Amino acid sequence: MEFLDSHCHLDDEKFNEDREELIKQIKEAGITKLISAGYSLESSKKAIKLAKNYDFIYATAGISPNDIPQTKEELWKMIEEIKEEIKQNKKIVAIGEIGLDYHWNEENKELQKIAFINQIQIANELNLPIVIHTREAVSDTLDILKKNPVKQKGVFHCCPLNRELVKEALKLEFHISFAGPITFKNSKNAEEIIKTVPNEKILIETDSPYLSPEPLRGKRNDSRNVKYIAKKIADSKNEELEKIAEITYQNAKKLFNLK
Repeated sequence: MEFLDSHCHLDDEKFNEDREELIKQIKEAGITKLISAGYSLESSKKAIKLAKNYDFIYATAGISPNDIPQTKEELWKMIEEIKEEIKQNKKIVAIGEIGLDYHWNEENKELQKIAFINQIQIANELNLPIVIHTREAVSDTLDILKKNPVKQKGVFHCCPLNRELVKEALKLEFHISFAGPITFKNSKNAEEIIKTVPNEKILIETDSPYLSPEPLRGKRNDSRNVKYIAKKIADSKNEELEKIAEITYQNAKKLFNLK
């Protein structure tokens, strides 16, 4: 049985002490492919370096809404540098994570929207899918996607358990990626939402080192724990774990064009 962690942050400083050993353990545990996601210029470059060093690791590159600079001029410069990095690296499989976040940043909504739209344009130019981060910004996120169609679609990473968001995302032909929160005891509508997502649109991720699933909540997360996400989905859909592992593996391979 093989698993694919479609979104983690292996470049995070929480892995600095044991990254190489952990990567070996992840592969030995049956996580045979993973995607290390960039969210800033620096983290994107680190994710690209990891992807170059390990054949089963891929990368995304992008500027998240929580990492955009304070001025348009700085933003354009940063996005152009990201674009050049992507052009030069074949193991970058998506633009992301990008999107909107009004939970942490309300004062720069317009700049967030500009960054989101501009990076969608780059994704279309380079024929890549996008990885979307959205938090407390459902309406604006969906509005931008409807007005700026993404040719290769993409995924709502660590998708908020919001019925309207999932419904509209599926209409737009996006994938839905589930992470640790679906296993939390206080996620009352997790099973209902999992059941509404067709098998061909589901991905699994850890978003590690954050959001450890039950029963490891509160500990450092890593890609080995993607199995708990798959198990929750399998239970909710009354499917075998092996089937969900295979479905999500193949879905990610197809969406991100993984070799």
